Amino acid sequence: MLPMDCHTHTGISPDGTGTVAGHVAQAKKLGLPVLGLTEHVEMNRYFPQAYYNIQPRNEWEIFDHATVLEQSLRAVSEAKAQAAADGLTLLCGMEMGQPNADFALSESVGRDARLDFIIASLHELLDKPDFFCLDYAAEDIPALMEQYFEQLYTICCWGHFDVLGHLTYPLRYIEGEAGISVPLSPYAEQIRCCFQALAERGKGIELNTSGYRQKYGKPFPTLEYLKLYREMGGEVLTFGSDAHCAEDLAKGIAQGVELAKAAGFTRACYFIKREPVFISL
Repeated sequence: MLPMDCHTHTGISPDGTGTVAGHVAQAKKLGLPVLGLTEHVEMNRYFPQAYYNIQPRNEWEIFDHATVLEQSLRAVSEAKAQAAADGLTLLCGMEMGQPNADFALSESVGRDARLDFIIASLHELLDKPDFFCLDYAAEDIPALMEQYFEQLYTICCWGHFDVLGHLTYPLRYIEGEAGISVPLSPYAEQIRCCFQALAERGKGIELNTSGYRQKYGKPFPTLEYLKLYREMGGEVLTFGSDAHCAEDLAKGIAQGVELAKAAGFTRACYFIKREPVFISL
């Protein structure tokens, strides 16, 4: 079963490849009914570099994400009608990275009427580079994880988004790439607080299946935390492959659906004009 893929990137994102047309063609080939294009829009680098008067810390720190968002919204909006005629629901989305860098700006950006869907993600702590770029042999991993969940909680309480992206994202690199085990039990209460904040505000989480095709080998989050979110009253669940190329579209989604069912979910949803559309699993 392939109900949707609501987290994907094209070459409009700095780390993606391909085009909107290419992703649409692949979605049709796969028989995917719903496709969300959610390019990276890092709110701590939303404006051009000159605005911040700082130098990038690595090659991945690209500025002027306002241009990324505008390019994506225009391209996807133009492709919607033809996609619909061909039986594909195409969504204008964004992956809003680090909204806690400037909540007022993030809220303003999220009001764009063209947006169907906002994923809120925390790719980096506000005083550090992306978790992808850190040297974990030199880092205090427990402190990093505690700060990650602290900052994630502030995002959950803010709540001007639709779903929280890839919970436990740092494990993609700490466990998957560096091979360092990270027990999550010390952060259990922080995770519960995040889920409670989401459930109280009617916000969701995504089941991000990218880990299935990466060294990490598991989804974000795993079954234990899907169950916990459900037990705490969470009802809003989307599925996303986090594909950065057309070839990875929908990978792991069928497996993710079975995992969601095991966690007690009987339905999932996607968003149109920021309103959830629920479907049965």
